[in-house]
Amino acid sequence: MDWLVIAAEGFIGVFERGAEQFMDFVTDIIPLLIMLLVAMNAIVQFVGQNRVEGLARKASGNIFSRYLLLPLLGGFFLLNPMTLSLGRFLPEVYKPGYYASASYSVHSMNGLFPHVNPAELFVFLGVAAGIETLGYETTELALRYFLVGIVTNMFRGWITDMCVRYVEKQQHVRLKRTLSNAEVEGGTSNG
Repeated sequence: MDWLVIAAEGFIGVFERGAEQFMDFVTDIIPLLIMLLVAMNAIVQFVGQNRVEGLARKASGNIFSRYLLLPLLGGFFLLNPMTLSLGRFLPEVYKPGYYASASYSVHSMNGLFPHVNPAELFVFLGVAAGIETLGYETTELALRYFLVGIVTNMFRGWITDMCVRYVEKQQHVRLKRTLSNAEVEGGTSNG
């Protein structure tokens, strides 16, 4: 009968661990995300809706600013996963490409800027430990990882744009290429 007690304790232990993880989210990540959302919305209000919309139009004008500059700035200042919220300011047609670029940019920035994605720093540190064992510098690794990452992420956004255009033609739809003030203000478009 000991195995039955052990099985029961193991079963409830899974839920206890899940509850602990949930409480960690409630006390750590959720308040941080809420504060970042409040700060971002406050900045938008202080700067002004028209200026933010104008910046979004300029940023969406080419793949370099849309898929290289915005993810870098968002990752550095807003961290992971809040950098994805910057997509809210882009026209619908560019949101898939922005997500493709920004969702990986926080990983490639991790070696130089650990604050961007601390939950996954162990990946870079694991590779860095191997590089150190071979007698190489980790700074060079971090720089190369960063440079290759931002270029690759830009291509991810660009290729996603091509896929969106293909699906638009295939489905006979056309996504919006501009933003209205109401969308930027209320965040009614998905981002």
